[in-house]
Amino acid sequence: MSDETNTTEGARLGAGGALVSGARFTKLAAGEVRRLLKLTHPDPHSILGFHPRAGSAAVRAYRPGALSVVLIGDGGGRTPMRARPEPGLFEAVFAEQHAPRRYRVEAHYPGGRLSLRRDPYCFMPTLTDDELKLWAEQRHEAPDSLLGAHPRTADGVEGVGFALWAPNALGVSVVGDFNGWDGRLDMMRLLGGFGVWELFIPEIGPGVLYKYELRTRGGAVVLKTDPYAEAMERPPGTASIVYRSRWTFDDAAWMEQRAAQPLLKRPLSIYEVHAGSWRRVPEEGNRVLSYRELAVQLADYVLEMGFNYVEFLPLMEHPFSASWGYQVSGYFAPTARFGSPDDFRFLVNHLHRRGIGVILDWVPAHFPTDAFSLGRLDGTALYEHLDPRQGMHPEWGTYIFNFARNEVRSFLLASAHYWLGRCHVDGLRADAVSSMLYLDYGRDAGQWIPNQYGGRENLEAVSLLQQLNREVHGRHPGAATIAEESTAWPAVSRPTYLGGLGFTFKWDMGWMHDTLEYFSKDPVHRRYHHRDLTFGFLYAWSENFILPLSHDEVVHEKRALLAKMPGDRWQQFANLRALFGYMWARPGKKLLFMGGEFGQWREWNHDQSLDWHLLAEPDHRGLKQLVRDLNRRYLEEPALWEADADPAGFSWVEADNADDNVIAFLRAAPSSGRRLLCVGNFSPVVRQGHRVGVPVAGWYQEILNTDSALYGGSNQGNAGGVTAEPMPWHGRPYSVLLRLPPLAVVWLRVPAH
Repeated sequence: MSDETNTTEGARLGAGGALVSGARFTKLAAGEVRRLLKLTHPDPHSILGFHPRAGSAAVRAYRPGALSVVLIGDGGGRTPMRARPEPGLFEAVFAEQHAPRRYRVEAHYPGGRLSLRRDPYCFMPTLTDDELKLWAEQRHEAPDSLLGAHPRTADGVEGVGFALWAPNALGVSVVGDFNGWDGRLDMMRLLGGFGVWELFIPEIGPGVLYKYELRTRGGAVVLKTDPYAEAMERPPGTASIVYRSRWTFDDAAWMEQRAAQPLLKRPLSIYEVHAGSWRRVPEEGNRVLSYRELAVQLADYVLEMGFNYVEFLPLMEHPFSASWGYQVSGYFAPTARFGSPDDFRFLVNHLHRRGIGVILDWVPAHFPTDAFSLGRLDGTALYEHLDPRQGMHPEWGTYIFNFARNEVRSFLLASAHYWLGRCHVDGLRADAVSSMLYLDYGRDAGQWIPNQYGGRENLEAVSLLQQLNREVHGRHPGAATIAEESTAWPAVSRPTYLGGLGFTFKWDMGWMHDTLEYFSKDPVHRRYHHRDLTFGFLYAWSENFILPLSHDEVVHEKRALLAKMPGDRWQQFANLRALFGYMWARPGKKLLFMGGEFGQWREWNHDQSLDWHLLAEPDHRGLKQLVRDLNRRYLEEPALWEADADPAGFSWVEADNADDNVIAFLRAAPSSGRRLLCVGNFSPVVRQGHRVGVPVAGWYQEILNTDSALYGGSNQGNAGGVTAEPMPWHGRPYSVLLRLPPLAVVWLRVPAH
């Protein structure tokens, strides 16, 4: 491009030190100007802004539609800019010693409209080649500090640095409420060979709304939200928002305690929550609770109920309110439905201050096809695969991330570290991991592409998950990663150095399906399904399991937990109480979806609060009291959690009594030798004088009975406990004679020896 200053011989200094030169302008290559006017120039800074030349300097601004433009230097002085022949371009040429390096551009439009803005085209890039090289090689620890919109100071001027990875776009502009959403005013430049477009816009800051306007090679103009945006408009709005957190966490005690105690050997009882429908405010139009309201009310309730962790269904921004939230459009943005990002931080901080951990559902498996979001970001398949056999989920109609691209891997890893690091979240549950691991997931023959070895394993996804787990466990002490993985993929929760995926825990989906299948049967038929209770113990120690009775089981006509139970109303409650008593005694951490704890009858509805009014009825109150007591006993008793993933923490006593629908087992804490005897009678009859083998003599205190009248039961039991007799039974030297209540589970503390 040519950019020489040409003036008449009679040039003289005019207003503001500008050279007045008759009809001459600096020379610009016609092709370069055409690209600028078409908004497809990769380096608009090469034409616009301040351009020194020998003995003089030119300043150019692009203000299409302006009647006149004045340059106002920071040191004072107003210099009219001359309209060049190219439409919308204005220029002022100065003697070098008089040229302003910092200035504002005042544009006057028809109707008296005036725009006064500091020029972004006199600032150097806010990103360095070294930073971008690290990012491109996936070696930068915080890509979200590079890409996105970040309030910065450049040359002493405050503003916002914008950066977007869009390597195949012909042109990119920042548009927003600060420039009238006009893509002609803030065109970005393409930096090096990294495919990143960048622009520092001075004198704007947190709170402004923005998007990126991209021109594709196919001739389309698309508006996209920022993939790295930390805040977004409340849906149905889709604009990104420049955000600067002002929050200071004061949860150091929690974070230190979390790092000091391995979660595998701690009790973990998780209350799963959909924030928009847990509790609403009917007096105010049935509105949702804000993050700050939710923090206080949820903490009080969780502590009352004895849970020690909360898991939120996705709180990342998502477009569709009538959903769980698993089609995420904002991987760094807490949903604006409940408040600001710092309001979300208040929620986490408050729960920590009350002694409650926070797990977030996180979705690395897929993302929605909404036009404003990640899909076809620069007109090409950038974050996703182009081939639908690799890039589309046939079941969900969503895009699949291209896990082989360093830039995509950096994006997903940065998202995980953002929530764990900058938001102090204690764990991430990766949704739909099975769909990541298998190239043929949900596909028929011919609809998928094998890996390089001819197999169906998605090797790039495996590599990403292993990297994720290594980094999380290395950078965030005590944080957990949890896989929702429903197949027999081996070593999901085993260390990566042993060939595992490296997750802390895996949801035991097999246990959930088998157990609900068993409990949904009429007791008269359960003898034929006894294997559903016992099969899971064949693999119980192959992974670090969480036992989930989750949101997935109370939608799509599957019925709520209580409604799944057979029999009359009393039996339904008794069955659910027995299920909970068995679940809390079995090896594996615990997770229960909201509403299950008091017996919600109906399936989940995103538009309604839980049916809290049911607690006016005694049987619902009794069920809630049972869950509270289960949690309290569980947290107090190391035998129930210290060795969840160790066979030494469990032993069968009575596993094969299918005819009576009875099971019995021991739980143990190896470090202290404390043990519990857990016995379940899943038939509707009282079993008098049922003998169970026990390991030692002494008094066996009954510490929990799901048939207690406190919980709405028939109050059958063992009058507080029984004494062991020196009669060998079940291969043990002693035995106890128990009265087993109907459809119930009892826990007895084994005497210390």
